[in-house]
Amino acid sequence: MNDKTVVYCNYYNPIEANIIKARLEDSGFSCFLADENVSTINPLFNQAIGGVKLIVFERDVEQIKEMLAEVNSPMESYGHETSEEANQQDKIICEACGSDDVGFGMATTHQYSWWVTIISLLFAVYPFKANKCYHCYSCGHEFR
Repeated sequence: MNDKTVVYCNYYNPIEANIIKARLEDSGFSCFLADENVSTINPLFNQAIGGVKLIVFERDVEQIKEMLAEVNSPMESYGHETSEEANQQDKIICEACGSDDVGFGMATTHQYSWWVTIISLLFAVYPFKANKCYHCYSCGHEFR
């Protein structure tokens, strides 16, 4: 018997992760969440740790995909798009490498504009407005 565990999916919303976990447990699948506490206590670390990870047994992956597809299929009949369809439409592609492993958040380079820096220095306060951009996790490229 194969008892290897795999990360089935990452969620940046701990509530959504718990809903999926509850569905799986109600259907008889063994699963657990990793990094849920860190994500709940300090949401700012969420992107750094990769979100809440839903971990399942490798032998159950195909059955879980089928079960979650059946659960989401009634939504299509009401004109709602499933999360997979929404993800396909909302995918941002990196300009540099073409990867779709892209997230939106605070910039790591050019974090503050020049006027924020000047005002912060004049009033001796911490910079109050940070620039946000898309960040590619494959190549590290940042773009708007």
